[in-house]
Amino acid sequence: MTDASSDTTMISNSPGVTLSASAAKRIAKILSAEPDGTALRISVAGGGCSGFSYKYDLDAEKQPGDLVLERDHARVLIDDVSLPFLAGSEIDFVDSVIGQSFQIKNPNATASCGCGTSFTI
Repeated sequence: MTDASSDTTMISNSPGVTLSASAAKRIAKILSAEPDGTALRISVAGGGCSGFSYKYDLDAEKQPGDLVLERDHARVLIDDVSLPFLAGSEIDFVDSVIGQSFQIKNPNATASCGCGTSFTI
């Protein structure tokens, strides 16, 4: 299903987690240099200056309970423990004059740090 107004794709079995076109393009570029079947795994871990932090890893194996998001040759895995923390989020990639980064627009976060990788729920 595509939401034309925000140019994001939501997989039908996802709890509202979306992947923007710019994130899909960047992920696909990263994965093109990796063995077939590799995906970007996004997880939430305890830590960081705000209590929780996002973690990004390359992973070649889907685990039981993983949510799989696919768009334009990009593949993202989210484990079932992290999924409730990411419900309703948009995964985006921003390329600006101050740098490039993946950003997660998380409606569950009540506060986040300046670096954008740590948040509070």
